[in-house]
Amino acid sequence: MPRARIVLAAADGWSNAGIARELRILEDTVRRWRRRFRHEGLPGLADRPRVGRPRVFPAAVVAEVKAPACEPPTQSDMPLARWSCPEPAREAVARGVCKRVSASTVRRRLAADAIKPWQHRSWIFPRDPYFAVKAARVLDLYSRVREGEPLGENDFVPSADGKPGVRARYRLHVTLAAGAHRPMRVESEYSRGGTPAYFAAYDVRHARVIGRCEPTTGIVPFSRLVDQVMTTEPYAGARRVFWIVDDRASHRNWAATARMNDAFPNAHLVRSPVHASWLNQVEIYFSAVQRKALTPDDFGDLDEATERLMSFQEHYNATAQPFDWTFTRHDLNRLLTRIGRHDRHAPQPPTA
Repeated sequence: MPRARIVLAAADGWSNAGIARELRILEDTVRRWRRRFRHEGLPGLADRPRVGRPRVFPAAVVAEVKAPACEPPTQSDMPLARWSCPEPAREAVARGVCKRVSASTVRRRLAADAIKPWQHRSWIFPRDPYFAVKAARVLDLYSRVREGEPLGENDFVPSADGKPGVRARYRLHVTLAAGAHRPMRVESEYSRGGTPAYFAAYDVRHARVIGRCEPTTGIVPFSRLVDQVMTTEPYAGARRVFWIVDDRASHRNWAATARMNDAFPNAHLVRSPVHASWLNQVEIYFSAVQRKALTPDDFGDLDEATERLMSFQEHYNATAQPFDWTFTRHDLNRLLTRIGRHDRHAPQPPTA
């Protein structure tokens, strides 16, 4: 108890400043409790009576009120996918925990305990049998390591993918600029001007994007992106260029690896696991494209959408810094170990 420690330290001859430093408290706090002990003795170290309305629910009742929110609603025979605060309040009354309790009271109690049953988060279970090995290979490249050996200055790591479904939509009514106390207004009705695909390769070390727009996705458009990058310095004269890609059909199997190696012997295809796009750093760049260049969208035609994408790429390259990527092989091992506690079919951490 800090109050008792203050008194004991004072009895040993410590100064108020020394006690405050040792216990990491304010010096005024030390003075207050020393003064109370001097005038009142041990009873002076007890809590004083507090003002305000007394607590309505004892701790045991509070725990029982919150209990329904800690389990799926189906366990309480409720036809709900998830709780909202009025339901746990009504459930507590129905169980006889208390005569009445408001939804706002339940909300405050749950928020204080960081339990928010009205929220949910989606995720994809790692079903690739080689998830651990593939993910570790990608994470090692982000750490500038390949098969236990550090990468050299003439080794490059581009993260590449395509962003399909970029919609060149023309709004049927003029978009109104933001005004005083009024956000931008964008008409919900539109006409379609086409859907270009945006392919990009992001150099994870130098934060440089090389991209192009194509009329569609597929093997041929992706190959054109590879040609564009690999015929540009410093990649054309590089010792090795490790292309990190996902499991999309345009670069999925051994044939894609053979095509790249035949055309450019210094290029190596490194695939991330299935359903692990979060491991591909170019997706972070695509997220910035969507937020900053494509939302909201109001393009006169397909050419205007393409010009916007290329202009944004140039703008991004002028100021970009490498992403602060902190997820490492060690974090991957911890993640897979945690998942494995809940499912015996989860992939195991790599052994090396």
